[in-house]
Amino acid sequence: MEFARPGIDRPLRVVTYTDAAGIGGAEISLGHLVAAVSGDIEVMVLGISQQVVNRIAAGRPQALRLVLPTTGPQTVIAHLTTLLKLRPDVVHVNLCTPWAGAIGLAAALMLPGLRVVRVDQLPLRTTEALKLWRTRALCLRVDAHVAVGKASARQMEDFYALGRNTVLSVPNCVPGIEAPAPLANRPLGKLVVGSVGRLDRMKGHDILLRAIAQVDGVQVTILGEGEQRTVLEQLAAELGVSDRLYLPGWIDQPRVYLPSFDAVVMPSRSEGFPLAIVEAMLAARPVVATQVGSIPEAVTDGKTGLLINKDDVDSLAAALRRLRDEPSLRAHLGQNGREVARDRFTVQHMAADYEQIWHQVIALPQAPRLCVPCPRP
Repeated sequence: MEFARPGIDRPLRVVTYTDAAGIGGAEISLGHLVAAVSGDIEVMVLGISQQVVNRIAAGRPQALRLVLPTTGPQTVIAHLTTLLKLRPDVVHVNLCTPWAGAIGLAAALMLPGLRVVRVDQLPLRTTEALKLWRTRALCLRVDAHVAVGKASARQMEDFYALGRNTVLSVPNCVPGIEAPAPLANRPLGKLVVGSVGRLDRMKGHDILLRAIAQVDGVQVTILGEGEQRTVLEQLAAELGVSDRLYLPGWIDQPRVYLPSFDAVVMPSRSEGFPLAIVEAMLAARPVVATQVGSIPEAVTDGKTGLLINKDDVDSLAAALRRLRDEPSLRAHLGQNGREVARDRFTVQHMAADYEQIWHQVIALPQAPRLCVPCPRP
């Protein structure tokens, strides 16, 4: 559906904003979007870290890149004056947690006529009263609120009392893989699995190590870095699986490792819609993942992968044992996953969805900023 832009006779101008200090899945996803949107849209990248801004804008060299200060009273003023100078039609705020980006959101909401689109990459709740009410207040005032999956959208609505069907769903997507490498011809009883994500407890890598301790012949490569590295190394030693664990650290392009994997495991305790799953599906690798966030919207148990409950070591071990012993199942799940990902989860789909949202918000009346209506139950 096309939306007119009353009074605007120039290309649509969109500022993408993040206050992330490092690069993770949220920032990589935003980078995919910036690279993929139509060439007739003027995209600008605004943030607080030069490294992050450069990474997001890498796929669109013509995009304007600006870095703002992060501390002191000049921070809010810098956000306001920069947005006034840029004169965008839409500010697209990409958030790695629901309480991130408060200064950027507040500044954008202060400016008359500016439309604000909020994207929550991870549905999390907080018990801190001030943070909760600040987050809710900012959520209620944006022109469009997006989460990275239907389940994630419903969680955001519930966590922050936003009202049902007030948060849209646009899954994270990745560039396509034209010709995935075939699965390796492993000896029976051998399996190489990969996992992608920062090394912290939320990603559940400890569950993966406990599971492979129950299953002979399984080797694991975890692509990522983080504060849990030493903990995981010590756990692997205690379980006697150090010789079956490889931790290469942060990898800028994890998809280059996919041809060496027989399957990809995501044992996360919490997720939005992880890019690693879509990458694996496009590469025709079967996925074993927990039923958290919006993962089940991509992974259908027994069709495109295997789903388990979070913190369930025995179920993960059983899934790994099954994939180890059934090469035909690995191939079947991987091919089904690739077909689903190509139909639904490439960057072209994501870019088209966001372009539609941007055009829609500037064609419709601006959302109330001061007195917001009562959310729908």
